[in-house]
Amino acid sequence: MNLKTISNILGAMLVLTGLSMAIPALIAWGYGESDLNGHIKSMVLCVVVGIPIWFFTRKNRSLNSKDGFAIVTLAWLLVALAGAMPFYLTGAIPNFTDAWFESMSGVTTTGASIIGNPQTLPNLPNGIESLPHGVLFWRSFIQWIGGMGIIVFTIAILPLLGVGGVQLFKAEVPGPVADKIRPRVKETAKILWMVYVGLTALETILLGMSGMKWFDAVCHAFTTMPTGGFSTQNASIAAYSNPVIHYIIILFMFIAGVNFTLHFRALTGNVKGYFKDTEFLTYMGILAGVTFFIFINIASASQSWSHDNFLGALFQSISILTTTGFGSADYELWPFFSQYLLLILMFIGGMGGSTGGGMKIARIILLIKYSATETRRMLHSRAIIPIRIGNRYIGEDVIRNTLGFFLIYMSIFAITTLILTALNLDVQSAIGAAASAIGNIGPGLGAFGPTDNYALLHPIGKWMLTFCMLLGRLEIFTIMVLFSRTFWK
Repeated sequence: MNLKTISNILGAMLVLTGLSMAIPALIAWGYGESDLNGHIKSMVLCVVVGIPIWFFTRKNRSLNSKDGFAIVTLAWLLVALAGAMPFYLTGAIPNFTDAWFESMSGVTTTGASIIGNPQTLPNLPNGIESLPHGVLFWRSFIQWIGGMGIIVFTIAILPLLGVGGVQLFKAEVPGPVADKIRPRVKETAKILWMVYVGLTALETILLGMSGMKWFDAVCHAFTTMPTGGFSTQNASIAAYSNPVIHYIIILFMFIAGVNFTLHFRALTGNVKGYFKDTEFLTYMGILAGVTFFIFINIASASQSWSHDNFLGALFQSISILTTTGFGSADYELWPFFSQYLLLILMFIGGMGGSTGGGMKIARIILLIKYSATETRRMLHSRAIIPIRIGNRYIGEDVIRNTLGFFLIYMSIFAITTLILTALNLDVQSAIGAAASAIGNIGPGLGAFGPTDNYALLHPIGKWMLTFCMLLGRLEIFTIMVLFSRTFWK
C-alpha cells in the first residue's frame, strides 16, 4: 500500500474536520456558553496533528484498490475519533466511551444516543435539552457530513485524490452500485453535494417558516437529509405538536431515502425517471403497505380512526424504513404486530445510492428474484433464466456479491444479538439494538426504544455496537476485506 499517500489524505481530512469545529465554537461564543474552550481545544488539537502529517506527505501518487479500502475505513475511524473530542473536552460527555459512541453514531448517521438519562449523566439534568448550543450543533453537523460521505465530501472540495478517487467513491458510496452521474468522479461528487446542500437548505427554510425555532430547524435539517435522526429535543419530533412540521420532515425523509441519482436526473428534466425505476416503485409500495397495516392495527386496538394515528403510522414507517430514526410516537405502546412490521423495516432500509442504511431495497428485490428463479430452475434444469430488475440484466458477480452480503449481514446480526444477551440484556432489547446498529437506525426495541437511550448499556456492548454501525454504514465488505489475508499479501 502507498502509506505516504494514505497518510496525506487522512491528514487533510483531519485538518478539515478540525477547521469545521470553528462553527460550533462561534455558536458557543454567540450564546456565551461554557463549551467554547472545549471546541477551541478540539479544533487546535486536530489542526496541529493534521497539518504536519499532510505537509510532510504532500508528494502523493495515484491510489489502487487496496489504498481506497484502507483510506475509507481509516477515515471514518479518524473522523469519529476527532468528532468525539468536542463532546469529551467540553465536558458534555465526560466518559470517553460514551463520547466515542455518540460520535460514531453521528458520523455513521445511526442516531443512537447515550444522552437523555439524568441518572447516568448528572451534568445534563434535562438530557439533550441541557446540552449547550455549540454541542447540539456539532452533534447534528457530524451526521450531515457523514450522510453523503466524508470521502465524497473530500473528493468534491479537495483536488488531492486524482484518478485514484474512483476507488474511494466505489468503496464509500452506500448501495449495491456506485452510479456515476458524470465521467469524472470529482464532478459526480460535486453534483451530489449540490443536490444535498440544496435540499438541506430548503428543509431548513420550510421548518423555520412552519414555526420551529431557526436553530432547531437547521439542526433537524442537518439530521433529516443524512437520515441520521439526532434531535435537539428529548422527545424528538414528538416535542412539536404542529402537524405541518411532521409532514415536512416526512417529505424530506422520503426524499433522503431515494437514490440521489434520480434526484439529479429529475432536476435536469427527467422526472419520469422516478416512475420507471423498479426500486423506487418498490420503495413507495413498501411504505404505503406498511403504513396502511400499522394504521389499521393501532386504530383498531385504540378504537380511534384519527388523523393522529394515521400521522404516527406514516411518520414511524418512513422514519424506520429510511433508517432516520426520528420519533413522533412511542411505538412500543403499539400492538406487537405493528412493532414486528417496524422490525422488518429495520432490515430493509432505503434505496441504493440514498443516505439510508439497512440492506437496501435493490438487494431485497434481487434476493426475491433469485429465489424465484432458482425455484423455476428446479422444474426446468436446463433452462437459462436471466435475472432482470427493470430493463437491466443482473450479472452473476452482482448476484454472488448480494448473496454474500446478505449472509454476512445476518450473521453479524445474530452474533451481535448473542453477545448482547451475554451482557444480561433481554432478547427483545438485544435484537432491537443489533438490528438498529447494523442498519444505522438509532432506536430499537425493549430497553432501547424510541423514548430510551443507550446510556446503561455495558461498555463492551457500546464498543461492539459502534463497530456494527461502521460495518453497516460502509456496506460491510469495505471493512471485512481488511481482515482477509489476501488483502495483506
